[in-house]
Order: sequence, then C-alpha cells, then structure tokens
Amino acid sequence: MKRFALVILSLLFALPAFAQESVEVTVYNQNFALIKDQRYFDLDKGINKLEFKDVAALIEPTSVHFSSLTAPASAGILEQNYEYDLVNASKLLYKYIDRKIKVMTKQGDVYEGTLMSYDDNQLVIQTANGIAMVARPDNINQITFEKLPEGLITKPTLVWLVNSDKRLRHLTEVSYLTQGMNWNCEYVTVLDKDDKAIDLDGWVSITNNCGATYEDAKIKLIAGEVKRASNNMYFDRVAKSAARLEEREKSQFEEKSFFEYHMYTMQRPATIKNNQTKQLALLNSTDVPVKKELIFDPSKGKNHWWYYSDNSETLKEKARVEITFMNSKASKLGMPLPKGNVKVYKKDTDGSLQFIGEDSIEHTPKDEKIRLYIGDAFDVLGERTRKDFRTEGYHTAYETFEIVLRNHKEQDTEIKVVEKLWRYTNWDIVASSVNFEKKDASTMEYTAKVPKNGETKLTYTVKYTW
Repeated sequence: MKRFALVILSLLFALPAFAQESVEVTVYNQNFALIKDQRYFDLDKGINKLEFKDVAALIEPTSVHFSSLTAPASAGILEQNYEYDLVNASKLLYKYIDRKIKVMTKQGDVYEGTLMSYDDNQLVIQTANGIAMVARPDNINQITFEKLPEGLITKPTLVWLVNSDKRLRHLTEVSYLTQGMNWNCEYVTVLDKDDKAIDLDGWVSITNNCGATYEDAKIKLIAGEVKRASNNMYFDRVAKSAARLEEREKSQFEEKSFFEYHMYTMQRPATIKNNQTKQLALLNSTDVPVKKELIFDPSKGKNHWWYYSDNSETLKEKARVEITFMNSKASKLGMPLPKGNVKVYKKDTDGSLQFIGEDSIEHTPKDEKIRLYIGDAFDVLGERTRKDFRTEGYHTAYETFEIVLRNHKEQDTEIKVVEKLWRYTNWDIVASSVNFEKKDASTMEYTAKVPKNGETKLTYTVKYTW
C-alpha cells in the first residue's frame, strides 16, 4: 500500500514535465495585444543560443520577458536580440557580392562565377571566361545560391544567449506586447412591431495584422482605457492589409472584473490567423424592454451652432428618434458592455428586416441606461421662434420663445421638448403656458401630446440676471 502511494505521489510530482506547449493572447481595444507563448527547449550545461521563431512582426522588443517554468533558478538570460532582417532577393544579392552564384537564363544559358555587382537592370558576374553582364529581371529564369547568408532570416526571430547550470529540458514562457492586433464590439438589435422591446446580439471582432498566426490560442479581451506611454515611430509601419470576416460562433465568453477594467475570456481555444478578422458571439438577449422617444431638441439639430446666436429668430428641426433601455438583469442584460456600434433593424409589413438606424455606445457598466439616437422622424417636427428679447438695466434680460410642434402622423404622439438656457447666468421662468421640469443648471424639459395631423403650441419667458 505504501509503495502504491509513493508511485501516485511520484506521478503527481512528474505532471509538470508533461505540460503542453500553449499560447495565450490578450487583446486590448487600443490596437495592441499581450502574447504569452509556452514552448519546450533543451538546454545544455553552459551557454546556449535559443531561437524563438514565429513571433509578431510588430513586436515591441523592449516588452519581451523570458522565463523557465521548469527550473527558473537554473537558467539565466545573458543577452537578448530581436532579429527582423528578413530575406528577400535584393538582400540575397547584396550578401553574395564577391561570392559564387549560378544564373540560368530563360534561353538556357548558364553563367557561374563571382557576383561583382547588380542593379535593377543587370548582374555583373566574373566567370571563368571573363566578365558577363546578364540582363534582368525578365531574362533570368533561376539564380542559385550556396546557402542562406549569415544574418538573414525567413521569419522575425527572438534570439537569446542562456546560461544553464545543467543539462535539462525546460518549459519556457515568453511574453511580449505587439502592435497591430485589435478588437471591437458590434451589436445588432431587432425592434419589435410595437417599439417596446428589442432582441440584442453582441459580436466581438478580433482583427490581427501583427504579422503572426496563433494556433489554438486561449483568448482574452480587455475592455477599458489602459494608459500607455507614447509609441515609438518604429511601430508606425503597421500594415493596412485587408481583413476578411472569417467566422461566427456561439457565445463562449466569461466576463469578470479585472483591476479597473473588464476581462472577457473565451471558454475554448481558437486560432487567430494573420491578416484575419474573426467574429465571435458575445451575448444574446431577447425581449429587452425599450422606450422609444421623439425629442425636439434644436440644440442638437443641424442648425445647432445658431442656437445661442442673437440672429437665430426661428429654428426648424425634425424630432430626433431615440430608444433607451437599462443594462440590467431586470431587462435581461446586466453584463458590462464593451463600446461599439449598435445597428437597429425592424421587420416591415412583409416580415422582412429593414435597417432603421445606428448609433454607438461607450463602455457601459451594468445597471446603467443606454440611449441610442437612430434617426430623425419624417412626420414630426418643431419650430422654435424667439418672439421677444429685452434688457433691463445692466444685469437683467428677458427672452420669450414660442415652440410649435406639428404631427403629420395618423395617430396621436408624444414629443419631449428639451430647452437649453444660458449656463453662465442665473435664470428663472417667469411665465409659461406649460410646466417645464428643470433637469440641471442649463436644461429644462417638457413632454407634449400632439394630436394626429395637428399641432401643439407652447410659450415661455425666461429672466436672466448676472
């Protein structure tokens, strides 16, 4: 029995040696990512040269951290280099000046000798029969080199000199930051026929232009604004390559708080290819209660820059169409929502989905209200006219406004009127045909009922003192 227990304990202690190579990708929505790559290396006693290939082309070399998970104290880094002098035809020719090459033309002629010089038009080769000038590029069928010259590599590579105090197989972890990887969230909603509820789908799009592919990676997403120092000009060479929509999958993210941010962890590994946009389901909620509002707020209309001008006697604007809902469990949500665009659809009388508007949201915690401005009403509009303006002494002024709301619909409707007043003065409503509600130091609101194919008129006078 004791022997059996010792065998079990021995197996348990041996388990770390069978750990699998793996990669974890944490993507931030600020166009960078943290990569943690675990690989095995065999180290001899003494100084070893390790080459770590398949790293991102847009890696931040100063962010690299190397460690042994098997025996951290037995392996120490002496030197670290990031090699990115990638091989191409021009570099090969440059490295082979004064060295032997073999050139075959499309006509079948072969020139073998020492490369003396080259340019875009020709090669100059010292052959056994003298100097040959071989036209290029269309005339050349093949150039043969003995081997890859020292210093040229086929992929960006991290190179370390590691001092090991014994011969051992190490599971190592290399972590680094890279530019060129980003994620964003897109939301698709469908409004019901009564404009009282929506079905909401959230999709995460991960775009990878960093220059590396990560196979079967554990994926984490960080939502929030992480402070970073100014980027070096080295990273301005991020490629603007075209991305493609690769796949859509079921929602498999677990959300939790992390520091002052939120982290979304995918519950299964997935491959993130270079030059790819991968789309993954984040959430799906049905029958989320919403409220649709028609709002007359000329301070946000197309003529908003004239709103406080003395020359703006009349402003005519269509009513804004906005929908609001709570990000709460009671509303069948309640998960911190990353920032992103929200597209709104609605079924027409034929049952076909039609696009009716789009807005964006910022990072939204749970139990916060979301407001989407999705367009302007075709049949509902308002006019705001300044009917009177007068001063009284040096520190008092009176202003009178008339607001006319017109409804061309075949049913009665409600319109919220939003009025912005001078915020740098004291103000008081001294006369009004309706009861406005003061919302803050510069805003008052009123909800008006407007009959079908009719209009509603309201007036008020405000007194300013300073």
